[in-house]
Amino acid sequence: MFTIMKKQLFASILAICLVSMAIGQQSNGVVDLMLKSYSSRNFTTEQVSNGDLELILKCGIKAPSANNAQPWKFTVVRDLALMQQMIGNVTQGNVLILVSGLESRSTVDYDCGLATENMAVAAISLGLGQRIYTGPVANINSNMKQTLQIPAGYKAVAVLRVGNIEKNVDAVTAASPRNSYENVVTFLK
Repeated sequence: MFTIMKKQLFASILAICLVSMAIGQQSNGVVDLMLKSYSSRNFTTEQVSNGDLELILKCGIKAPSANNAQPWKFTVVRDLALMQQMIGNVTQGNVLILVSGLESRSTVDYDCGLATENMAVAAISLGLGQRIYTGPVANINSNMKQTLQIPAGYKAVAVLRVGNIEKNVDAVTAASPRNSYENVVTFLK
């Protein structure tokens, strides 16, 4: 369900950006950044700086949420062995940000998805690679909540991987294709 919401959110943002460009409005840094973004797969071992990490987390905190509930907690994991238990193919120097949400909130998955997306866009804007994972969440909730100090009443919703990437890799043109504007957007009259 979270993956569907993430795709819908991305499609909505992309559609707004494309419409703005199609009607002649000039793009800006944020629009350009979003249109060029991709989920990184190849990370270097260079450590993510504490300053960059702090900015990314602050962007997550600023995310919108239903009724401004802000039902999230962020757990930062740098320990390689623990990161490998979470997602397996992590690289030394990466950081995992576990986004947990208050289970009693009906909109927790969506709200935490917005916080995760804010942090992902922040990472890209800082020249870092990022990748959002939701597959490991079931294992984390079943087997790792205590280890990761997820508070009582919270559940893991997403994991954001952040790391340095090779600057000369053209991963944008190699990224998976997107559905066309015409196949995604419907205008009602």
